Amino acid sequence: MFLYLAFRNLFRNIRRTAAVLLTVALGAGALFAFGGFIQGVLEEYRDSTIHSHYGYGQIHTKGYRGRAFENPKKHWINNGGRLEEFLYQQPGVEQVFPRVSFSALLKKGNITLSGSGQGIAAEREASFFHGLNIIEGETLTYQTDGILLGQGLAYSLNAKPGDAVTVMATSNRGIIKEEKFVVTGIFHTGSLDFDSRVFRVPLGAAQRVIRTPKIESVALALRSIADWDAVAAQIAKKFPGLEATPFDILDEVYYKHSVDWLNAQFRVVQAIILSIVLLGIFNAISTSILERKQEIGNLRANGEPVSQVMLLIVAEGALLAIIGALIGVGVAYVALKILVYRGLEMPPGPGMTNKFMVVFTFKPSMTLYTIMLCVIAAIAASFIAGLRVAKMTIAKCLRSY
Repeated sequence: MFLYLAFRNLFRNIRRTAAVLLTVALGAGALFAFGGFIQGVLEEYRDSTIHSHYGYGQIHTKGYRGRAFENPKKHWINNGGRLEEFLYQQPGVEQVFPRVSFSALLKKGNITLSGSGQGIAAEREASFFHGLNIIEGETLTYQTDGILLGQGLAYSLNAKPGDAVTVMATSNRGIIKEEKFVVTGIFHTGSLDFDSRVFRVPLGAAQRVIRTPKIESVALALRSIADWDAVAAQIAKKFPGLEATPFDILDEVYYKHSVDWLNAQFRVVQAIILSIVLLGIFNAISTSILERKQEIGNLRANGEPVSQVMLLIVAEGALLAIIGALIGVGVAYVALKILVYRGLEMPPGPGMTNKFMVVFTFKPSMTLYTIMLCVIAAIAASFIAGLRVAKMTIAKCLRSY
């Protein structure tokens, strides 16, 4: 009954109702659009981290990650073949990427530089790690003597595709080994530090240089992030000496801290927008209630208690918030999909060297969340504004003004 009366009251003064709806719609649209922007940035960061560096996560021997060892190779995985076979049997696992890393000197002509090498299963990684942007040449695939250089490293070596580069590294037995490679391509990930020191060579070639059949880690490609927990649990059960770590923990500085910062920023902006919405609704509803003092006085004179009057006022505010929020969300969604369907080009973020595109990304839960916030703000504003008038004496309410 109260909802019916509240709904009918919305049409008694179209101008007043339109003013409140416009206030709510603008606030809801702004909240929804900014939420979609933040979600788009987070997904871009996530995809960049997964498809440039870590996959969905990596497997190491227990206690290896985050610690320094005099001879790290003693703590590498020595049953790589059995581990790969097991992983391919797990639902959710699409691809397995064994890797080794090693420090080395790279020499081209009279230039010698230190670098951080990665031995990779090149043919497998070529299709998945597309975040490794190739700016010259081609990615490392079937070439047994190829080397892929980071942009900064290639620039310092004055190397280009087709050039020969000598890699010198200390083998597992403490002997300096060297092997010649041909530059297949030059990449950049947007991370200045990574691109200035990292190079990649085929896994077999890396194992020859450092003289070990072991692998340091295994990166995983999954169907989705939701499959990670189940896969990690199976690994822990079958191989208690290994541990699986998701990508957001592996890249805590770049990814996790960025996500935490963006979420904190979103909460601040959200609070500001909600404050503006609340004040706008409060102003509009306060004006509306003051204009309806005689109506409220008549309700009180007919025996309606203050609680029932307040319920009617709050119900009107909630209905206005729901309708206004739906309008705001709908208009914002359509406008953004039409005007910026290709996304927004953003300047390089902290520690990055390249611009990136952000596509506004929306989820059904965002619509419900936006409506809920607007309804809460409207109920609060309606309650504060209505309480003042509802508590007036009946005589004062009925008095002309």
